Amino acid sequence: MSRDQQILMQMLEESGALRRGHFLLSSGLHSSAYVQCALLLEDPVRARKVGQDLAELLRQFHPDSVLSPALGGVIIGHEVAAGLGVPFRFTERKGEEMGLRRGFNLRQGERVVIVEDVVTTGRSTLETASLATARGARVVAIGAIIDRTAGRDPFDVPFRALLELDLPSYGPADCPACRSGALPAEKPGSRPEAVAKPAAAEEERQSERVEPPADRAG
Repeated sequence: MSRDQQILMQMLEESGALRRGHFLLSSGLHSSAYVQCALLLEDPVRARKVGQDLAELLRQFHPDSVLSPALGGVIIGHEVAAGLGVPFRFTERKGEEMGLRRGFNLRQGERVVIVEDVVTTGRSTLETASLATARGARVVAIGAIIDRTAGRDPFDVPFRALLELDLPSYGPADCPACRSGALPAEKPGSRPEAVAKPAAAEEERQSERVEPPADRAG
């Protein structure tokens, strides 16, 4: 681990951004650890440093703008754009569809880098990249503070991250915490999804049948 990565790891720990427990990630996977980058970035000085560092990793791709999925990518995307001296825009999810709203537009052939806080499966990043491509822009690179892909990034353009964290994640059926009957998984991210139930409790709930009350005469 480089000196810069050690400093970032220290900032994650000191800010409380690196949490331990039982979490439901936005990807749908479960994990015993979660990185809440909002806590890292709530200090503007830290946010500016992290943004500048990531901007330097992405500068070689000569982007015209930065595009990030809301909500997690908004702060870091803006800081990276400031470091690169280019415009910043963000996408928003309405239901299951990712869209570009608030009057934001992309030019034909515009060179775009997609910036996230944490990448695990890359779902939101891929959706944002597909939207940019559909609008005629050219996605030239992906950037993130934290790479949680464990070497399995799904992108067909260069991917750069400040820090790789090998934090195990599991499908709900394979989650050790769920199998042990631990407390329900906490959903700490920004997507409005229901808190997951432990597998055993969920199976029990599904097996219950509540009969409706009989109609009363008169």
